[in-house]
Order: sequence, then structure tokens, then C-alpha cells
Amino acid sequence: MSENSRRVAVVTGAARGIGAATALRLARDGFAVAVCDLDEAACADTVAAVEKDGGRALAVGVDVADAEQVGSAVARIAEELGPPVALVNNAGITRDNLLLKLTEADWDAVIGVHLRGAFLMSREVQQHMTAAGWGRIVNLSSTSALGNRGQANYSAAKAGIQGFTKTLAIELGKFGITVNAVAPGFIATDMTAATAARIGMSFEDFQTFAAEQIPVRRVGRPEDIAGTVSFLAGDDAGFVSGQVIYVAGGPQG
Repeated sequence: MSENSRRVAVVTGAARGIGAATALRLARDGFAVAVCDLDEAACADTVAAVEKDGGRALAVGVDVADAEQVGSAVARIAEELGPPVALVNNAGITRDNLLLKLTEADWDAVIGVHLRGAFLMSREVQQHMTAAGWGRIVNLSSTSALGNRGQANYSAAKAGIQGFTKTLAIELGKFGITVNAVAPGFIATDMTAATAARIGMSFEDFQTFAAEQIPVRRVGRPEDIAGTVSFLAGDDAGFVSGQVIYVAGGPQG
């Protein structure tokens, strides 16, 4: 029996895309997984996939930007699955626009889900990690942290995630907790499909164009990110903390 078989992981934004792939991968690694998303019913497919694979999962509806909801969600997870010791802050939204058209509401929404959400979830879950003397926090950043036209809000949030990650690594390391970030490049998800629609391209053409700019000559898949998270959430990554790993098919920065 692996050590992970006694551990509980929380994945936010896990109803689909990168979050769903990550939840399934961590379940295969032996974690019991709390599948969190804004709409609890939307988590059903991910939970079913985990259970079909022989794992344990719990669907949890939570607005990660709402402190009260986060507290209730983590308490429920601890009661029904066990104290969580791994957290993947993946929940995210986009509200793309050029600066002159970007509204305060769209700025606040994106910063709220990405940055406030990661803060609230990490603050709530770390108490269980500290008690266990072992923990893994993996935050989802993005290559957009380096700047991307039409994404001032998203880029700022994802850059903030990197500073947040490095600071938590310093604060929490003495408790046996590592904190790292994964920064995906182009990953074929509903979010990138929405971007294609916004700029008036078919998703197929959008992917083809993107692949031509990527050294490995393909776009990423959610499973590419899940594999990196899997490593960072495991025992083999115990001496890796405060790092930002770009998973983008080539060098970044």
C-alpha cells in the first residue's frame, strides 16, 4: 500500500480540463480526491471517472473567492474524506479585453478567483498539512504571467501566483510543506477554445497556429499538466519548493 493511499488531495476547478485530469491522476497516485468547482453537479463526471478507476472522490461545490464557503468546504472534506494534505489551486476564469475596454468588474473577478481563491484555499488547508507535518501545495500559474495582449487581469493574477508561491514556500517549509507553481503554455481546453472564439478563429486552426510556434510542435494536453502536478505532489519532490515550472513545450522567459 502506497503512502498516498492514506492521503487526501483537494483540486479546485476540477469539473473539467486541467483540473479534471489532475484529479484523476492524483487518484491514480493513491490520493482520495476532493473534486471542487463552483457547481457541485458539474463535478459528477470527474468523480465518476475516479471511481471507475477504483479511486475515492468527493464532489464539493465552492466559490473559492468566498471565505465562508472555503471554510465550510474544507471542513466537509476533512470530515468525509479525511484531513487534506495536498492542494492544487487550479480554479480560474478569463475576462479578456484590452486595457481601455477592461472593466473593474472583470478585473476584480479574475483577480478574485485566481489570487484570492488560492490565498483562501491555502490558508484553510495549511492547518491540516501543518498538523500532519507533511503537505504539498501546487498553484497553477501560466505563461501569460510573462505578459499577453488582452489579458492584463489574467497576466497580473498569474504573475501574482508566482510571488505567492515563493513566499508560502519560505513560510511553510519548516512544517514539511512544499509549495510550487506550474505555468502551462497552450493547453487544449474549454478556456483556450473560448479564446479562439473570441478572436474569430476555429479551435482547430487556433491549435494549428499555436503548435507552429511551440518547439515540440504540438499543443499541450491537460494530462501534460497533471503529470507535472503529480510529481510535485509526491514524496520524490520533497526537496523542490518555491519553484515555477513552465510546461509549455519549450523555454519561456
